Amino acid sequence: MHIPDNYLSPSTCATFGVAMLPIWRRASLTVKAEITRQKMPLLGVAAAFSFLIMMFNVPLPGGTTGHAIGGALIAILLGPYSAVFAVTIALAIQALFFGDGGILALGVNCFNMAFIMPFTAFYLFKLTKKLFKNQKGEYIASFLGGYISVNVAALFAAVEFGVQPLLFKDVSGLPLYSPYGLAVSIPAMMIPHLLVVGILEGIITVGAYSYIKKASPDVIYKGKVSKMKYFYIIMGILILATPLGLLANGTAWGEWGSEEIKNLLGFVPKGLEKGFQYNSPFKDYSFGFLNEYFGYILSALVGVIIILIIFKVLGKINLKRNIKGD
Repeated sequence: MHIPDNYLSPSTCATFGVAMLPIWRRASLTVKAEITRQKMPLLGVAAAFSFLIMMFNVPLPGGTTGHAIGGALIAILLGPYSAVFAVTIALAIQALFFGDGGILALGVNCFNMAFIMPFTAFYLFKLTKKLFKNQKGEYIASFLGGYISVNVAALFAAVEFGVQPLLFKDVSGLPLYSPYGLAVSIPAMMIPHLLVVGILEGIITVGAYSYIKKASPDVIYKGKVSKMKYFYIIMGILILATPLGLLANGTAWGEWGSEEIKNLLGFVPKGLEKGFQYNSPFKDYSFGFLNEYFGYILSALVGVIIILIIFKVLGKINLKRNIKGD
């Protein structure tokens, strides 16, 4: 679901970037007001979890791949604006350092995965809990929150892809950016997400929610941070397990390179061929001097460290502001 650069027009990317500005501002203000210095590491762990979980690619029908996002879980545990903040940081690190998702398309990707998904999950979770007022209701609500929210986000991405050939063509009538219309993009995105990715997201959400509820319920009910060491142990396990994401062959739908596009279409849309290019330092989560699997582990470790440092710094800034009464 990470839309690369040049698959959407610059005007499309700019529109969604502008739309995200007030959302990011509100998220920043909410996090500043609600997340204490003691809880900031937990938000960092949440962002790192989202970053890591997106590295676990799974095979999908049609020969493509996909992954869970973790935005639903963060929204349910810490609130939707905290999820906006955490997933945005994870997506920014992926784009800037590892070339996963476009730089120009960062606003679009954040709109889909860091805004639409968390808010859908959060309010669906609350509604379902009201309908099923027992312990099982919480588990049903968390599964549905994960399953439905990732599919809603996928639908937005499918529409964003699908309108491109309708709106942007060259003088010969060929598409300038994403070449597939809505009749192709919607089923291509939705069928795998409805059948596989949504179920995966739902299982991860309900599994992690039930674990945290038993191991550290204060996080959910009182907003207190306890037993942080267990979260760090889980992150360490996930980092070591990330090479499992390399076992899924194929490319995620809509994330092909120029050569793959040419093989599929017989030509490369001009916007894709001559568009914005950004060379990330560790493209595709790889280090040239390391084996692919060890490079993936090192990329996971580097990404997590960067994210935790960012939230450590943000925690100190927030503390200073609170002391000054700003």
